[in-house]
Amino acid sequence: MGVDALARYTIRTMKLLRVAVLSLAIGLPVLCFAQWQWVDKDGRKVFSDRPPPSDIPAKDILKQPGPRGKSVNVAEPAVAAASEPAKPAASVPKVSGKDRELEEKKKQADAAEAEKKRAQDEKYAKDKSDICARVKQSKAGYDSGIRMARVNAKGEQEYLDDAGRTAELKRLQSIIDNDCK
Repeated sequence: MGVDALARYTIRTMKLLRVAVLSLAIGLPVLCFAQWQWVDKDGRKVFSDRPPPSDIPAKDILKQPGPRGKSVNVAEPAVAAASEPAKPAASVPKVSGKDRELEEKKKQADAAEAEKKRAQDEKYAKDKSDICARVKQSKAGYDSGIRMARVNAKGEQEYLDDAGRTAELKRLQSIIDNDCK
């Protein structure tokens, strides 16, 4: 196989790969429309990728999967209901204990979130006090006047001269002034 033939083969393969990727990108959103929507026995809307249970009547199915979502016409049951004799207060959904349970779960979640935030704040305050204690201890070491050494970027030990000591003291004092109140 020559170089020209190999180049043509590679170009042809790349074109086929592009077509395959483009076909996949166009066909993938169709799968995303597989969405069911219905009203359950408590009057709440339910969204799912699976069909509703068998005890849900067809009139309560609002949307089912298909090319255009195939929305179910909700007006037909309303017309059928208008021809029947009027039932008093039948259109008002019944309030169940679900709302109270939901509120209780929300309160518990809020309390757990507040406890978590309080624990984080306590940890932050403890860490900050530890850092302040270390900075103050380091500053006391520099104030004592003993020779101080540190390791440079090459891993070598170097002793601080007066200018280095003064710069480090200023840096430590600024940390104390800003963070240790």
